[in-house]
Amino acid sequence: MQSRFLFYGIASFVCLLLCGNAKTVKAQEFDNAGEYMDYISVELNKISADIWNYTSAASHGKKARKIDNLRKEVISSVFEAIKKIEKMPTYNEDASFRDSMVSFLNLNYIVLKQDYAKIMDLEEISEQSYDLMEAYLKAQDIADEKLEIAGDMMEVQQKVFADKHHINLIYSEDKISKKLKEAHIVYEYYNILYLIFFKSYKQEMYLLEALNKNDLNGIEQNKSSLLDFSKAGLTTIETIEAFKDDLSLKTACKQMLQFYSNEAEVKIPVFTDFLLKKENFDKLKKAIDAKAPANRTKLEIDEYNKAVNDFNQSVKTYNTTNQDLNKERSKQLDNWNKTVSNFLDKHVPKKK
Repeated sequence: MQSRFLFYGIASFVCLLLCGNAKTVKAQEFDNAGEYMDYISVELNKISADIWNYTSAASHGKKARKIDNLRKEVISSVFEAIKKIEKMPTYNEDASFRDSMVSFLNLNYIVLKQDYAKIMDLEEISEQSYDLMEAYLKAQDIADEKLEIAGDMMEVQQKVFADKHHINLIYSEDKISKKLKEAHIVYEYYNILYLIFFKSYKQEMYLLEALNKNDLNGIEQNKSSLLDFSKAGLTTIETIEAFKDDLSLKTACKQMLQFYSNEAEVKIPVFTDFLLKKENFDKLKKAIDAKAPANRTKLEIDEYNKAVNDFNQSVKTYNTTNQDLNKERSKQLDNWNKTVSNFLDKHVPKKK
């Protein structure tokens, strides 16, 4: 399954920069308030580059655990920026912008180091159940929200400082900031469809486990749940628009749910019929084997022979259905995974 681990909230943080042509100046040499703000802008640009390295890797099939060094590089960049900005002097005895930025970066540091470490742990177990997957994605949303709130507060402080010192801010979004925002939007869309898919995907796993155990009650319960989930998902999908005229992900998800719905409604009854016929055959065989041939009645023999014929026919139907189902499942999952990969490759730019 595709990794869904991204530094969403950082996009808003990077986009707060005034981003003019920042000059490289030393912390003690500020001729005006613009240079003072530009110094901070330079430090944040360094962080944004590391963020994009991580985001790009996570967007193109890399598991969070495997690329954790990139997360640590972001943390290190934030830490270094904090130290440098803390050393800045006040500007005309005004420390508000400097201190607000340090507070903002400290919050980012905590979220990146603690929240995302927990998110990474959740990723390890996220596919064990739908609830865990939902919790994993929710934890990302919460971390993202923390950063967005901090970003909004920082933007206010930036505006206050600029107005106080007569600076006309011109907000200009650099390439990295734009890419991060695009990735955020893409993954918001992807996560909606992924959860719809995953709910039925995981339910089918429970159904297959029951089938492997020949658990008729478990099969019936999980079959009903799979049918409910897949049909509900198909209804929800109809309300979801294409992503920038790209229907590929929506279509692939719809095809997966149609497969699960058909499996539950049409294919699984073949397996339950086989198990019932096998159960009947085993019972009659045990009964007839317990009697000497001379003691077997014609009715018992006819009933047993019919059970043998029914069971043999059900074995053929079972094998054919199972082969077809496995083939179609593999085809649809392969199409889903390829579509996800192509969708992200198309809409989330790769690192260059």
